[in-house]
Amino acid sequence: MVDGFWGNIFKEVRKKETSDLSALRAVPILDGLSWDELREFERIVHRRHFKSDEIVFWEGEPGVGMYIIQEGAVKIYKTLPDGNDKQLAVLKNGDFFGELALLDESPRSASAVAMETSQILGLFRPEFFDILERKPKLGLKVTTKLAQMIGNRLRITNNELQSLCARIHRPEKLSKIASDDVLLSETNRK
Repeated sequence: MVDGFWGNIFKEVRKKETSDLSALRAVPILDGLSWDELREFERIVHRRHFKSDEIVFWEGEPGVGMYIIQEGAVKIYKTLPDGNDKQLAVLKNGDFFGELALLDESPRSASAVAMETSQILGLFRPEFFDILERKPKLGLKVTTKLAQMIGNRLRITNNELQSLCARIHRPEKLSKIASDDVLLSETNRK
């Protein structure tokens, strides 16, 4: 009877370990790492259980790390100047957020709240920097992927901004503004 009890505990731990490793492997900045390299990260992640409507972090707080949703859903939102909240994204199993905080302690640009009971893994800056010091090749692999991902997001944001500006300033309006600027500068020269 005791053997069965202990056997179940060890089986559950092994299942959870595999689940953590699978969750880590699904994160693009950790994709492609060997199982041994992933285990380095598995050792440092913090497992947290959030209830529905529990805040993961608030907009304006210093960023301390990134989060990986193992199970559940998280809403990312921004509080507008009028006090209303604007939903930016709903993230679910396998999604991650807050990764910029691994490199930078700047204030969070948005808030995150669990939308339902959620299991979330946290990877925090001090432990990440410890890996950078202890295993520089591994740290460089992950940091390079993080930089690539941030670069891709910046390019997408730039394209969206350019598209938005083009819609706001219609081409005919832009040409009128440009011609008005030319006339204004010629008038100023006289």
